[in-house]
This record gives sequence, C-alpha cells and structure tokens, in this order.
Amino acid sequence: MFKVPEKYRIRSGSFASDKFDGCNGAFIIPSPFTKNGHPFLHIIASDGECWEHVSVSFEFRTPTWEEMCYVKSVFWDDEDTVMQLHPPKSSYINNHKFCLHLWRPTSANIPTPHYLLVGFKGLNPDEARKFSQSAHKASINRVQTDTE
Repeated sequence: MFKVPEKYRIRSGSFASDKFDGCNGAFIIPSPFTKNGHPFLHIIASDGECWEHVSVSFEFRTPTWEEMCYVKSVFWDDEDTVMQLHPPKSSYINNHKFCLHLWRPTSANIPTPHYLLVGFKGLNPDEARKFSQSAHKASINRVQTDTE
C-alpha cells in the first residue's frame, strides 16, 4: 500500500502540499546512509494515472541502491513490488542528472521471476560469497572451453 511520511512533507514554498493532497507532494527525508555531506533525500511522490511513483534525488549525486531500498520501505509496504524502469532510448526524459524513480502500477500486478533465477534463499553472507565465486569460476571455464 502506497503511503507518505507526513512529518517530512514540504509545507511551504513552491513545492508546498498538505495532507489533503493525499500521496502527492514533495518530501525531504533524512537518509540513514548519510554520505559526503548529503544527509537528506529529496522526494516527489504522486499517485495519478494508474501509477504510484516517487522520484528520489540529491543535488550532487545519484541515490544508492541502499537508499532506494530505504525509500521503498518508507513509501510502500514490505511485500509490495515496485520497479525502476529502463524505457526505450527514444523515450528517455532526464530533467535531473541525479534522480532515480520507483514505480508501481495500480491496475496490475508486477510479474517477478522465480527466486531461483535470482539466487538461493537463506544463504548467509559467507555462503553467498562462496557460491558467487564458484559460479564466476564456472563461467570463466565455460568461456575458455567455448573459445578453444
């Protein structure tokens, strides 16, 4: 379920909104991953045209994966699937060099691949590292065999 953190809503100036705007508005949220003097995530949220959407930016750098995961957890429930899109190049729009977006359609469920196509559930970090190294070695051996 899409939700907004009311306590971080911008309430004055050109990006002002209030709770009567629902899930539409601008928000400045402290980042739990403060890096290089950029402690606040700048977010614009909307829920129109059958899409829930947030744009996430900093002034001088792009948000990290961890920051995008954090934003997802603030605006959606843990079990909601949201996505970043890579549209055809002819459809690119880039109004902000350091901005990323999360999207969720309201009229359809987002299909997801079977978990085995992604990895194995329940591996601890050491097991995951060993598995990754083994898979990497196997792929190198395969490439070497295919080119001989």
